[in-house]
Amino acid sequence: MVSKKSRSEVRRKKHMKLRNRFSGTAERPRLAVFRSNNHMYAQIIDDTVGNTLVAASTLQKDVKAELEKTNNVDAAAYLGKVIAEKAKEKGITEVVFDRGGFIYQGKIKALADAAREAGLNF
Repeated sequence: MVSKKSRSEVRRKKHMKLRNRFSGTAERPRLAVFRSNNHMYAQIIDDTVGNTLVAASTLQKDVKAELEKTNNVDAAAYLGKVIAEKAKEKGITEVVFDRGGFIYQGKIKALADAAREAGLNF
């Protein structure tokens, strides 16, 4: 009988394949996205030194106050706008998008589109 791998294990493996292809630099850091069942997290990371430059999540009080639910497409779009605004404050305009092994649709796509509209280039 063939055993089936869990979805989280498959996602982790996909993420590692993606991470082998690109990494964030000081000039063009990496926008990493993680989605759990209840929340979303976004970080802008400089992989050359291993620093998180900017971070935002639906757990933050100011973000959570604006949202009705923290795990839907509207929340993802709002988080994309917030992370882009924080990045622009730090002078970051160019990033590499790391979807974290998740399929580029739904919440991940909404976050990416909102970040692009707010001024991030990727």
